[in-house]
Amino acid sequence: MLTNENTVIGFIGVGVMGKSMARNLITSGYPVVVYNRTKEKAEELLNDGAAWAESPKEVAEKANVIITIVGYPKDVEEVYLGTDGIINNAQANTYVIDMTTSTPSLAKRIYGEAKSKSIHALDAPVSGGDIGAREAKLSIMVGGAEEDFATVLPIFEILGTNIVYQGAAGAGQHTKMCNQIAIASNMIGVCEAIVYAEKAGLNPDNVLKSITTGAAGSFSLSNLAPRIIKGDFDPGFYIKHFIKDIRIAMEEAKQMEMETPGLALAENLYSRLAALGQDELGTQALYKYWQQ
Repeated sequence: MLTNENTVIGFIGVGVMGKSMARNLITSGYPVVVYNRTKEKAEELLNDGAAWAESPKEVAEKANVIITIVGYPKDVEEVYLGTDGIINNAQANTYVIDMTTSTPSLAKRIYGEAKSKSIHALDAPVSGGDIGAREAKLSIMVGGAEEDFATVLPIFEILGTNIVYQGAAGAGQHTKMCNQIAIASNMIGVCEAIVYAEKAGLNPDNVLKSITTGAAGSFSLSNLAPRIIKGDFDPGFYIKHFIKDIRIAMEEAKQMEMETPGLALAENLYSRLAALGQDELGTQALYKYWQQ
């Protein structure tokens, strides 16, 4: 059983979401060792009591539970499977949890490599953005061995409120693709609705009062539409990362011989914004498409 007394948590990737997630673990009393490519982004956590590691290798040597939430599948591959990565340096019976949105095939590969060294690997991508991370209300979708999921569940419960075991390795990532597919088309609708309200001469805030609790209700409508109205396009989730997710989902769907017209449209619109240098903004900045 993992407890505060016998567990050291390594946390790799302290960006928009990772920082709040790591802070929640520190607040819950776990010793936490952090690594990030840019140390400055970890300074607040170090002030909160986290220890610093100089590399993923050092994290692997110090922690017996390691959580990662990095940018792209290539980053996941490097952090886990590189010479100085987690799998080659962690002790047997370490639990490694990748919470990045990555590819199901890579999740399966990491699981296999980890198992060969008696390391327990789970893919556990999350949804909820910066708000969910900060308030510890993330949705966590998990793939891997069910007994490993049960072991680390108390840690997941510090980070989120909707935690579901989805199946074997890769199932968490496949579930996250379902999440991103639903969000992609929904965000188009949210932005179109706000633009329509504005062009019709309505008060967008009043419009939201009517439609957020009806059949149109969604996380994006309730949490991101108000940001759009205020002109707040800071990232709860970066456009550049959402484009990455959309393209993973499109490739997975293609392999299953499935058409995804909604995804294709979202990819086209977001790619246009990225080409204009706006990929560091939050996904709600899709609204800017109608301002071009």
